[in-house]
Amino acid sequence: MKKLISLIPILFVITVFAQHSDEGVKYFEPKDKLVLEKLEEWQDMKFGLLMHWGAYSQWGIVESWSLCPEDYGWCVRKKGSSPENYFEYKKEYENLKLTFNPVGFEPENWAKAAKNAGMKYVVFTTKHHDGFCMFDSKYTDYKITSPGCPFSVNPRANVAKDIFDGFRAEGLWAGAYFSKPDWHSEFYWDPKFPPLDRNVNYDPAEHPDKWEKFVEFTQNQIMELLSDYGKIDILWLDGGWVAKKSEEEIKNYYQQIADNPGSGFPKTREVNQDIRMDEIAAIAREKQPGIIVVDRAVNGPNQNYLTPENRVPETTLPYPWESCIIAGGGWSWVPDAKFMTPKQAIHMLVDIVAKGGNLLYNIAPGPDGKWPADAYKLLNEMGKWIDVNGEAIYGTRAIISYKNENICLTNKKDTKTIFAIFLEKENSPGLPESFEVLGIKAAKGASIVLLGTNKNLKWQNTEKGIRINVPENIREHLPCELAWAFKISNVIP
Repeated sequence: MKKLISLIPILFVITVFAQHSDEGVKYFEPKDKLVLEKLEEWQDMKFGLLMHWGAYSQWGIVESWSLCPEDYGWCVRKKGSSPENYFEYKKEYENLKLTFNPVGFEPENWAKAAKNAGMKYVVFTTKHHDGFCMFDSKYTDYKITSPGCPFSVNPRANVAKDIFDGFRAEGLWAGAYFSKPDWHSEFYWDPKFPPLDRNVNYDPAEHPDKWEKFVEFTQNQIMELLSDYGKIDILWLDGGWVAKKSEEEIKNYYQQIADNPGSGFPKTREVNQDIRMDEIAAIAREKQPGIIVVDRAVNGPNQNYLTPENRVPETTLPYPWESCIIAGGGWSWVPDAKFMTPKQAIHMLVDIVAKGGNLLYNIAPGPDGKWPADAYKLLNEMGKWIDVNGEAIYGTRAIISYKNENICLTNKKDTKTIFAIFLEKENSPGLPESFEVLGIKAAKGASIVLLGTNKNLKWQNTEKGIRINVPENIREHLPCELAWAFKISNVIP
């Protein structure tokens, strides 16, 4: 089978194949050369920013999901004057547009903080499932630039444009999050029928004309983003249930329910919701050659990388991937959000990179258009660490012996250089006098240097790996805190 990306040394590297099945997931190699090149560059970046933001931030609730009539504890309706009355609640929720006025919006501050933290790309929610557009779409009035929204008179009302422009000015890639389902659109949730779950509330096969209007609406909005908002590097599509499904797939879905009575899962219907993704991807690449398309949770050629949500895989994955992780609070803004500690965040970043993935770190702006102060503090600490250890993070790939105990390993792409990143232990601060890196051995004449210093360290190969000695003067004057990267040149495959 053809390799997606050719990496050396060949005995070390976790290879990616054209089609691989892992826990039910199939990865398909893109065939477009420009996409492959861009995907390779994206894998070098390792660290990005995700931002969920919309009118819902005024209530400090989970984004969109309280509109969905599915029974989950995390989306219970608690705000508004009539949370027990679904239709009154939906009306009040949608009227949040009439009071949304984030006058503190200054995306340049976010972009600078992201760049200083070492982030290389941003993914911004241009539209979530509720259908409220954070860009100036001409296909709906449910948007931040609508005359009914007080922020519409602000010179920065088209927030998606200002965000993309601001982050590109700092050298970051721009990624457009876009929800395929739209719970405000009359062509998705027809007002003649009550919504049943997250899916379209009518049968597209019975109402093909109505469904075609929704497909056109969706494609038109995506083309707006790709035509009027400068260079877009990633089209990040959410709502994986909106996808083409065969009669056999639907039949098998319901058979699984029948075979597992009382399991309580799944709680949603299976519906063929074909928005012609192949067509969307092709047109997108006419507008933006090489653009990475992420049709999340839909097995097929339009999921150029995979996105484990708010979790870190237990081991390496044999395809391009990023973990989408909440930095603090929720995906959307909540009051008094508690953020990760720098130690938690840095150790998680190292763990993800050692497993061959990227970290997409979510920070949610508040209803005033500002980030919480703690978000800036956390990113500042991460940036200090990255300034010293970035060489061990960027442009690396996973190896077979990616981790042993508290030591993570990364391989500088296309070289025999390995970085051993020592994660500070919980009850043992700093570095020990010596430690052993398992699973690799250094060639004769190899050098080992602690990043942030310029002194070669003593080492010796052991039966199981390499023992590195750290002299007292370095241990007492460490170049950073929380984790330390040792650059090992010329490792034996």
